[in-house]
Amino acid sequence: QVQLVESGGGLVQPGGSLRLPCAASGSITNISIYSMGWYRQAPGKQRELVAYMTTGGNQYADSVKGRFTISRDNAENTVSLQMSLQMNSLEPEDTAIYYCNLRPWHGDSYWGQGTQVTVSS
Repeated sequence: QVQLVESGGGLVQPGGSLRLPCAASGSITNISIYSMGWYRQAPGKQRELVAYMTTGGNQYADSVKGRFTISRDNAENTVSLQMSLQMNSLEPEDTAIYYCNLRPWHGDSYWGQGTQVTVSS
């Protein structure tokens, strides 16, 4: 089993920044990872992809390009995995619950419990 734990959410004013870390633990070495990424779900809306990274590079939703950056924080560590989402120039439309995601080449994805981000003055 793999466990994902997000942190770093909170209340921020428009134009502000937040960094969301995600720590993965458990049977990391037993799975072949296709992608790691972030999704979000705003009230009354479907969950949507924000950003993800594969060995081929990083991809972003059009709504966050140029403002958000996804990165792996401990590439040298094969036992645990840490990645983060740096969010700059936040807008009220970015308000949502943000979920960390790990997708293997085979089998179901793993999800964190989510962390609330609220952008409001």
